[in-house]
Amino acid sequence: MKILFLDSSPIWLNCLPHGFRDLGHEVRASGPLTENNIPEIIEEFEPNLVVTVGWGPEHTKVKQNWIRNSVKSANVPHIYWAVEDPHFTTSYTLPLLMRMQPDFVFSLSTDMVDFYRKIGIPSAHLDFGFHSHVHRKVDCELEYSSPISLVANAYPQVLKEAPSHFRNQSLKTLIVPLLKRKIHINMWGRSWDEMDNILSTTIPSNYIKGYIDYTKANKVYSSSEIMLGLQNYETQVTQRTYEILASGGFLITSDTPAVRNLFKPGHDLIVSSSPEETIYLIEYYLKNPQERKQIQKNGQIAVQDYSYTNKAKYIINCLINEGLINEKSKKGEIIQ
Repeated sequence: MKILFLDSSPIWLNCLPHGFRDLGHEVRASGPLTENNIPEIIEEFEPNLVVTVGWGPEHTKVKQNWIRNSVKSANVPHIYWAVEDPHFTTSYTLPLLMRMQPDFVFSLSTDMVDFYRKIGIPSAHLDFGFHSHVHRKVDCELEYSSPISLVANAYPQVLKEAPSHFRNQSLKTLIVPLLKRKIHINMWGRSWDEMDNILSTTIPSNYIKGYIDYTKANKVYSSSEIMLGLQNYETQVTQRTYEILASGGFLITSDTPAVRNLFKPGHDLIVSSSPEETIYLIEYYLKNPQERKQIQKNGQIAVQDYSYTNKAKYIINCLINEGLINEKSKKGEIIQ
């Protein structure tokens, strides 16, 4: 099957596309979109499936209209993966769906699946995962090494607008207690220099390492003794949860039902439910490297079920059941 991703994001193009390639499908990424090149790419590649994902440079309002017009004209099944659900469902995802009109929507949120179905949009749940092409264990590199690291964008504007967002709680549990005790954290990602008011404490400038390329983040995961992992919701886990474990990282994250549903705390990763517990866990596991290393190995094994190769199989089965693609699509054959 020929699968076209209308996208230029290095994040999304290093996720599902690799999973589909593993299954034998021919995959192409469009790169930056223009009104003229979308129909040209479709005509030249002749895809059997078009995929769009999330929020990025190729999802401006005008480009959403271009995508709808070209894909509808070519009569190619189109699926959209709503990775901004549920926080941005009303403000972003729904307006996008009205403009692009995909044939099927996959959502990170199980609650949103029911919501979409009730308003007549075919939908299924699809969580994040990992692919070993990008997220795998590598040798420790001094530039990225640290006893404690965090890879995450800060999102100060979102947290200001939504103080009850669970990410605020995750920050208070995992990050604030270390900052208040002046325990050093290498903090990779955007906008951490804008977070002092939100955290009610100061982040020293030497903690802030700045943006790191998505394809290099596994160097931090593999080179740090402890990775802190924020969670955004109690009912679903972040993308980096999978990626840290797949890269052989030792993960301490928030204690949520979603984390417990997917992984075994104390065996695959470590969870904390309070600032005091976070301090205790940090001190304990820094002093016990052998226990830490065993948990790292367990986590890397446990996460294998959540590869993007398995996610791609699941997507294909959903679309076959929906009647959007042929049963032969499972085998990676090109369907004319």
